[in-house]
Amino acid sequence: MEGRYRRLNITILEDHYQSLQEQGLNISGLIRDLLGDHLSGSTITIQVSEETRTLYNRIVSNTGATDQEIEIHLKAAMAHVLKQKIEEMKQLHEHLKAEVDDAAGNGGVT
Repeated sequence: MEGRYRRLNITILEDHYQSLQEQGLNISGLIRDLLGDHLSGSTITIQVSEETRTLYNRIVSNTGATDQEIEIHLKAAMAHVLKQKIEEMKQLHEHLKAEVDDAAGNGGVT
């Protein structure tokens, strides 16, 4: 282990503690790893369903696929979500603009 460490006292939910114990995980090691990922600048963490997590594990372990190979598909998914959100914002803008115009008595003329 490199670097200096600092001992901290943390509070977690009892069921999280029990689950980690049942899995035989070292909580300090897990937290160090997650913090390292979070602070790395090139790692993201997303919450997914159990089914998606299982599929991810199966694909990576059975095909040798890497996160770098999956990344392009993640970018495509993010582009799709962004496009949808932009469209929703445009619709919201139009709705609000119509309300303002109606309230001002412009009848939709700006």
